[in-house]
Amino acid sequence: MANYEPVDSLESPRFSGVRTFMRLPHVETTEGIDFAIIGVPFDTGATYRIGARFGPEAIRSISALLRPHNAALDVSIFDYCSGVDFGDLPVVPGYIEDSFKRIEQSLFPLVDRGVIPILLGGDHSVTLPELRAVAKKHGPLALVQFDSHTDTWDEYFGRLYNHGTTFRRGVEEGLILVDRSIQVGMRGSLYSKEDLDAAKSLGFEVITSIDGQEMGIDNLIRSIRQRVGEAKVFVSFDIDFVDPAFAPGTGTIEVGGFTSAEALRLVRGLGGLNFTGFDVVELLPPYDRSQITASLAANIAYEFISLIALRKKKIAGAQ
Repeated sequence: MANYEPVDSLESPRFSGVRTFMRLPHVETTEGIDFAIIGVPFDTGATYRIGARFGPEAIRSISALLRPHNAALDVSIFDYCSGVDFGDLPVVPGYIEDSFKRIEQSLFPLVDRGVIPILLGGDHSVTLPELRAVAKKHGPLALVQFDSHTDTWDEYFGRLYNHGTTFRRGVEEGLILVDRSIQVGMRGSLYSKEDLDAAKSLGFEVITSIDGQEMGIDNLIRSIRQRVGEAKVFVSFDIDFVDPAFAPGTGTIEVGGFTSAEALRLVRGLGGLNFTGFDVVELLPPYDRSQITASLAANIAYEFISLIALRKKKIAGAQ
């Protein structure tokens, strides 16, 4: 029986109470939990629009609509999982490297106790300290990155850290198992051909949005699973992976992306992989009409939780 699960909405209306993810209890604990929802309200790494610091708040607010049974995966999450909303990690607005240190130091104790973090960004720069914390426990990780950009720039205005340099730094620091890693959804105009080639030269498999759409969802899922194999994996979902028709509330929009339905199918298709952590990043509520981007981000995080529950369900069934 799960220790922590959402408030019963038949006893307490969804519009009431303090906003936590999926109405989970806000408890700062590592005891008796399989996963923790954690906010990372930082956007100093953004290079164009800012506002992602308000992403965790927006995701939590709309997540009150989520229910515990995932019909698509046929799993009742809290029959197999216990989880909490851990709150937000500490950051220093305006100071990237100081914030990175705080994020890594605060996240590591959860990871060290075997808790799978589901992190709500924040801009995509925050994935670097997240990877530092998770790799400190598990070693180099396979990365599944859903994004419209590779985020493998070497520098920006002479600076090494922002949301466009995250995964180059991750490779350089030995955090990413590149021969088991894949980037999906890249599209849009570039400064030069080298922008896309840089990720490939680092060792990533790169599937552009055009190639992925031509492959079809089922073949794309097979390619991701084949690439990752049995490796321990971190999944990073930049909300701009999805076409701005479905996700307008983000910092650097790129037309020609996947639909929200296709995005959900892709995430669900990862069932059975050896997950060590997840994040969903780059939600900017000020640009989000009718909370549709926040709703998508909340549902992506919900699917992450469901994947954890599905893995536990299969393990329980095999015993």
